[in-house]
Amino acid sequence: MPGLAVAAAAAALAWLVHLAVPAVPLLTVAVAAGIVAGQLPPFRPALDGVLKPGLGFSARTLLRAGIVLLGLKLSLADIAGLGWITIGTTVAVVVLTFFGTVALGRAMRLPGHEPLLVASGFAICGASAIGAMAASVRARDDEQARPVALVTLCGTLAIAVLPALWHPLGLSATQFGHWVGAGVHDVGQVVATAQIAGASALAVAVVVKLTRVLLLAPMVAIAAGVERRRATDAAGPRPAIVPLFIVGFLVAVLVRTFLPVPEAVLEAADLVQTTLLAMALFALGASIRVAALLHTGWRALVTGLASWALVAALAYGAVLLG
Repeated sequence: MPGLAVAAAAAALAWLVHLAVPAVPLLTVAVAAGIVAGQLPPFRPALDGVLKPGLGFSARTLLRAGIVLLGLKLSLADIAGLGWITIGTTVAVVVLTFFGTVALGRAMRLPGHEPLLVASGFAICGASAIGAMAASVRARDDEQARPVALVTLCGTLAIAVLPALWHPLGLSATQFGHWVGAGVHDVGQVVATAQIAGASALAVAVVVKLTRVLLLAPMVAIAAGVERRRATDAAGPRPAIVPLFIVGFLVAVLVRTFLPVPEAVLEAADLVQTTLLAMALFALGASIRVAALLHTGWRALVTGLASWALVAALAYGAVLLG
């Protein structure tokens, strides 16, 4: 499939940019490259034609495979090391952001599954969570466009905005890392933001962020269950109670926690996982049409900015409680 080759080339380009400028998150580059490609008139016929099957495969199948491998980043022992207060407040941040954003999205009359997808991206783990949630509830491709664009925009802004607020808010380096881990969307964006405060801040930020990632499984399972109850025979087969790729994600977490996985295997899995997600997010980005977003997307923009402010405020409160 030509689209698969294009997605692979885009992932390679994202790797090159990230290696040249490590502060730039690789997955953010991949999404941005897709968005740019989608706006260029010479590319649109190919994106909507010969490349579409391969890009669709990347956005769906490769995304799910990448999420399964993401589980190998998570050790329950590392998460337990945060302490119950930090774990509890992190869970509260995710849950309150998720349901608050869903409510706001519905109040703003966002169509279809968009409130759910925006909430998933801002509360859990960015564009990866949007793709996972979309797969579980069988959202249309066009329903993912605005959520992916919003979470990419706000996550990129966070890389500049949060460090500027570090000292004015009176946070220590580790508190700043906690705030970033609890309040920034994508893992790569968390790393890019927290590394400014040093190794201790980065270590805390990554573990807190991965605690949020772990909540992807129950949140997706619950959403799939609700969607299953809403489905009717006329609408076709119901979604799985628990999507298979979420089961795979949980198995990967258990493998990392309880089995002695060699470091070389973990490094290889991380490389493959990042590449798969880069291909998937390029494909999602390529489906976005900025002109359409600017014409109809102000409600989504307000929802996204409000959700960003909500998760940042809740995360700051969690830091003060911790």
